[in-house]
Amino acid sequence: MEQLRAYSNRKTKLIGALYILLLVCLCFRVAYLMVFRAEHYASRAVEVEQRERHIKAARGRIIDKNGVILASNKTVCNISVIHSQIEDEEAVIACLSKELGLPRDQVEKRVTKRSSIEKIKSNVSKEIGEKIREYDLAGVKVDDDYKRYYPYDELQSKVLGFTGGDNQGIIGIESYYDSVLQGTDGKILTYTDAKGVELPELGESRQEPVSGKDLYVSLDYNICQYATQLAYQTMEKHQASAVEMIVMNPQNGEIYAMVNTPEFSLSDPFSLPEGVGENISEEKKSDARNEMWRNVCISDTYEPGSAFKIITTAAALEADVVKLDEQFCCTGSITVEDTRIRCHKTTGHGSEDFTHAIMNSCNPVFIQLGLRLGASDFFRYFRQFQMLEKTGVDMPGEAGTIMHQEKNVGPVELATISFGQSFQVTPIQMAATVSSLVNGGKRITPHVGVETRNRGDKRGETLKYKNRGRVVSKKTSETLQYLLYQVVAEGTGKNGQVEGYAVGGKTATSQMLPRGSGKYIASFVGFAPADDPQVLALVIIHEPVGIYYGGTIAAPVVSQLFSNILPYLNILQK
Repeated sequence: MEQLRAYSNRKTKLIGALYILLLVCLCFRVAYLMVFRAEHYASRAVEVEQRERHIKAARGRIIDKNGVILASNKTVCNISVIHSQIEDEEAVIACLSKELGLPRDQVEKRVTKRSSIEKIKSNVSKEIGEKIREYDLAGVKVDDDYKRYYPYDELQSKVLGFTGGDNQGIIGIESYYDSVLQGTDGKILTYTDAKGVELPELGESRQEPVSGKDLYVSLDYNICQYATQLAYQTMEKHQASAVEMIVMNPQNGEIYAMVNTPEFSLSDPFSLPEGVGENISEEKKSDARNEMWRNVCISDTYEPGSAFKIITTAAALEADVVKLDEQFCCTGSITVEDTRIRCHKTTGHGSEDFTHAIMNSCNPVFIQLGLRLGASDFFRYFRQFQMLEKTGVDMPGEAGTIMHQEKNVGPVELATISFGQSFQVTPIQMAATVSSLVNGGKRITPHVGVETRNRGDKRGETLKYKNRGRVVSKKTSETLQYLLYQVVAEGTGKNGQVEGYAVGGKTATSQMLPRGSGKYIASFVGFAPADDPQVLALVIIHEPVGIYYGGTIAAPVVSQLFSNILPYLNILQK
């Protein structure tokens, strides 16, 4: 019995000691939290007592080379409610339903919802927002926001791109330069009690938003307007499915205009054209929108046709495998490894020197040049001209050149490559490469971005582009200028002439795949002045009905364009 009593006493003492130890540990823990972690938990307590509302930052503007604003912002309002602060639900429901034009049951559902903050409607006009603010209803919040605004709607839509509901760029330069254009959002912090009721005596604190930087671009509003008008006229005149036009400075790569007809509405970018999207699935509607937004000049490829003879000529001149006065004879076709390849003039051009061969756009002569070069040297010049890599244009979604693998190029493939068939390039690659070959020989990077600048600053940060080196000698470039001037002066490009100016250029007509479809692409690339190029234009017409030759329907478009923009750019007549 004594042993049992002694055991019970020891057990009681042990339990008591454990309780004392636990109490001491708890005291140390409380002391630690109160002394060493006080600041942390104080800040956490403040967070619990604060309600945060974001203030959208103004997105940077996009401004053309002459100061014309191509993309800006409109001030709008976001309307929301805080349930715990509402004093008169009926008044709030009646006000918001009336002023926002929303069904009463929809507003009531959100107003009565017990959440920390409930958005009723965004992108509300400033006028309506101010009207709601004047009601001075407890629990109703009217916060300023910004909506992207494009004053010229469809103009350069596939180049500019647009933004989504979160103010983030989706396509075009809005997407490419998103980190520049997007600012940093601010916030409004209000203090509340445990029930979420605002404590007016503590006021509110604001962290002001920081606006995005303005982007100054090389686009020229006037050239864009005229080029777009001309593209639509061309599309209608020849019942074409699409027309692309690139206008740029071949000396530095600045793009003045890039037209992709049909364009789309930047103020309503998700609406498909009339008649498109009816009775189709959402997935197909999404595909149709992506197609509508697609910048063909950047993201699609085409067979360049005879315009590629500029590249073949440059390679032949660099390799010294042809002289301008060398004589050739065109019988209307040439046979390469049992394959007969016709000239566009089936009766042949007869005897002609090389200058007249390029003026006549004679396929058999260019096939001979390609065979003289051989696949190895031809591909070496492609790499030298930087045609097998992307241009580096400052827009998303650039496609690359689709070319045969060098090891698979035999005489027949080499023959077709030499006059611009059996491979594909992007329009921007074609424009950039021709610019580089006729500007004295330096490879340019096509671009629209020129400078970023904080609002109100007179100067900003000039955007720099990689020095891509020389691609041909100055002598070769000058020879090309002369030859391409002859093409326009007396050859297949004579419809590209502009009174008072020396214009150089090259026509092209290529058959769309599959062969025999009866569908063609007509194009013309031209530049002026021929001996000192200051502006270059590439026009591509898809699936014209009736006449489809580049020299007949595309060259006149460049002529008309140059007639208007050369004087505008203060380019003097010869």
